[in-house]
Amino acid sequence: MLSGDWRAPRRGRSTPVPAEPDLVVEEVETGWVGAVVRVEKAGGMHVVHLEDRHGRSRAFPLGPGFLVDGAPVTLTPPTAASGAALAAARKAASRTASGSVAVEGVRARVASGSRIYVEGRHDAELVEKVWGDDLRVEGVVVELMDGVDDLAGIIAEFQPGPGRRMGVLVDHLVPGTKEARIVEQARALPGLSQHVRILGHPYVDVWQSVRPERLGWQQWPVIPRGTSWKHGICAELGWAHSTQADIANAWKRILGTVRTYADLEPTLLASVEELIDFVTEPGA
Repeated sequence: MLSGDWRAPRRGRSTPVPAEPDLVVEEVETGWVGAVVRVEKAGGMHVVHLEDRHGRSRAFPLGPGFLVDGAPVTLTPPTAASGAALAAARKAASRTASGSVAVEGVRARVASGSRIYVEGRHDAELVEKVWGDDLRVEGVVVELMDGVDDLAGIIAEFQPGPGRRMGVLVDHLVPGTKEARIVEQARALPGLSQHVRILGHPYVDVWQSVRPERLGWQQWPVIPRGTSWKHGICAELGWAHSTQADIANAWKRILGTVRTYADLEPTLLASVEELIDFVTEPGA
């Protein structure tokens, strides 16, 4: 009974393993399973980013606390050779900010008859940053509505039909809101169900669809009623907010924290991806 190392952990002792790209590991405390996508230094420490099979990514401190094929490992920084391999792999199969495989050497397609409509400039800039490459390949143009108050009129003016689909992204689409009532009325317009799809997200503003961790928060602050939401957010961040130029500059700073789809909330991702699929469906 006492033969061997009786003090050894049941799963064995942890062994060092370089956190090389595509290595699939499990983080013990959370049970998160994902492939290594990158290792970077943040806040004076190395962190490893793991992407699960749904394309979601989380960061964990590099070191002990991981399993590979059920065996405990201590993740270490990747070697120079693995870094070179990663660079070669990225060159061979790079991805766009939306996570899709980048198509090299293909010119933007002539604009199709279908369109995606968003409420305002900030929405359009965010969609462009993350999905712009994909939309250009598909020939899909993003249009601004300047709000949804006249959504029914905008749809009528667009004249959707075969070969001319219309996808609409609405902010703050939650039950009981003004936006929900407007969308319900628009969806009731006769003869449009095949050619118009209206989706949304629950956030007060598209700013809020950016993961709060990108701004150093665990969650977005709750702004008291009677205070402009964007002004309140800028105040929480300690940024200037007295003029429209200040608000525009604040959005640029927030947008600058977005690198890929992984920096956005899943609800927005799902809506935009579905709208893109809808307006680019073959034979639509």
